[in-house]
Amino acid sequence: MTRYDEVKIELTNKPKIWLVTGVAGFIGSNLLETLLKLDQRVVGLDNFSTGFQKNLDEVKSLVTDDQWNRFEFIQGDICDLDTCKRVMNHSSAGKVNYVLHQAALGSVPRSIDDPINTNKSNIDGFLNMLVAAKDAGVDSFTYAASSSTYGDHPALPKVEENIGNPLSPYAVTKYVNELYANVFARVYGFNTIGLRYFNVFGPRQNPSGVYAAVIPKWVELMMKNESIKINGDGETSRDFSYITNAVQMNIIAATTKDSKSGVFNMALGERTSLNQLYNMIKNEIRQNGLNYTLEPLYQDFRPGDVRHSQAEISKAQKNLGYKPAHKVNVGIKETVKWFFNKSSR
Repeated sequence: MTRYDEVKIELTNKPKIWLVTGVAGFIGSNLLETLLKLDQRVVGLDNFSTGFQKNLDEVKSLVTDDQWNRFEFIQGDICDLDTCKRVMNHSSAGKVNYVLHQAALGSVPRSIDDPINTNKSNIDGFLNMLVAAKDAGVDSFTYAASSSTYGDHPALPKVEENIGNPLSPYAVTKYVNELYANVFARVYGFNTIGLRYFNVFGPRQNPSGVYAAVIPKWVELMMKNESIKINGDGETSRDFSYITNAVQMNIIAATTKDSKSGVFNMALGERTSLNQLYNMIKNEIRQNGLNYTLEPLYQDFRPGDVRHSQAEISKAQKNLGYKPAHKVNVGIKETVKWFFNKSSR
């Protein structure tokens, strides 16, 4: 039995109260779905800047009425301190036990285009949530950190203790999050855990817009029989990790019995090139009945991107009991299936 299996049993037997910020987003809504299926009580906060009501509606369709009634939603912005304080005390069942802070303005290109609002949400908003959680006396504060923090450090795989210079405003904001969380752990004894996400993908990830992530964007384009554009020569590689791995790590990090303040890589621990990813998705598209035959179009490298990224996950395995549940190919299969099911509704 894995640590995650043990935690799920413990939570089912003794439900807790969770606050999920960014609950209408991709990762937030997947966390919500899992927590409700474990019969937990969840308070959710979102301002719908990058999240969607349809994500919450889908979660509602996947859980029982009793489970859905354990969810309390507040529409609000983490940039407002009073809102952050209010959600900490909103649950009708009592005090929030665990905070899973996912709210942020993601995307390296977005931060290059709009560093002011990226800073406002990712630093000011983060600090608001951190202060509110500390003052409310929650048991732990687990937050979405980012692999962008590694910046220009050349070594592979990426080890938590070794980072380089940030390559984008987004990376700066995520590094500042870690600095603040570390100070709160040292000064206030407040349990903060950062999860450096490496290219998380899966159902409910937004395929639209200029800042869309590569996997949902490519899936949707192939389903429309449109050409795929690849930045660079296609040999750029990433450590892609299916959403169930991220959900697992958030839950085990939040509930760890020993204080484990710090940062942990949240990844699969493997590298997949863009060319390999293209072929995986194309094959799954064909398995679902579409004969996609277009060749990819190669274009210039994107500003702010690193060439290769791969995580070392032994620290998370040793200290948190993390064990990735899905390989990339399995995750791609599940993701493509979700998009096809969605298109047929």
